[in-house]
Amino acid sequence: MIDHLSTCATDFAATRAFYAAALGALGYGCQAEAVMPAGADGPARRTCAFGPPGKPVFWVIEVTAPATPRHMAFAAADRAGVDAFYQAALSAGGLDNGAPGLRPQYHPRYYGAFVLDPDGNNVEACCHHG
Repeated sequence: MIDHLSTCATDFAATRAFYAAALGALGYGCQAEAVMPAGADGPARRTCAFGPPGKPVFWVIEVTAPATPRHMAFAAADRAGVDAFYQAALSAGGLDNGAPGLRPQYHPRYYGAFVLDPDGNNVEACCHHG
């Protein structure tokens, strides 16, 4: 259903590094980088997009003012992937917002981990099986 989505970054370099590490642990790499021209919504700004090979799915867009924090969840192949995401995100400056573990309130096999990115967004990796 979703083709792509984006988040805003007030510190583009820190946010790009955070997502490169956290999403890299899930097997997603940077698929595109560009500078958006100045327009009605502000000055020229850097962008990058992460996803599987050849598919820029998750865009990071440089902004001058913070946006309302949001929640994003990324699919992990297994629980080890969730654990790797969590450790990579913390190592890249993320803040703990829920260590890896089962979340039976969602369903019995839901395994997830939560971190806050440099702009306070709640970023999760999860898997739905053993």
